[in-house]
Amino acid sequence: MTNTLALLLLAFSLPCCTGQTMESIPSSSVVKQPRETLSLSCRGSGFTFSCCTMNWIRQPAGEALEWIGVGYSTASRNTYASSVQGRVEISRDDSNSMVSLRLSNLKPEDSAVYYCAKDAHWLKEAERLYKNLNNMFSHVPTGGSRRYEVG
Repeated sequence: MTNTLALLLLAFSLPCCTGQTMESIPSSSVVKQPRETLSLSCRGSGFTFSCCTMNWIRQPAGEALEWIGVGYSTASRNTYASSVQGRVEISRDDSNSMVSLRLSNLKPEDSAVYYCAKDAHWLKEAERLYKNLNNMFSHVPTGGSRRYEVG
């Protein structure tokens, strides 16, 4: 195996959201050397960019998808996977509907297809609420009840 890293960026958006697209920049394969820096961007259209969290995901050849990180409108809230912690930065330009990924000190294991994906804030909040309600009701006893009468 050579010391080059084959990297491909594909844009990904939710299939249920017709008319909403993510354009990858660059839109073709990129080859990098170990220890170099990878810079990728996506531009969204057809939706309110600032209302969505923007995720970066990658898939090495023959392996499962791996979440890299999420970029919020407030950069201090960004969260990254431990596998890339300290080498990654996600930045946003909401006025131009752009999100960028910068991955430095590349390693052979960084070879993958890279995806950007949008995720609506309200969807995350609904999921969080559902989980909280589910946890709350899962602790309600289901048996051994007694009837109490007053009077």
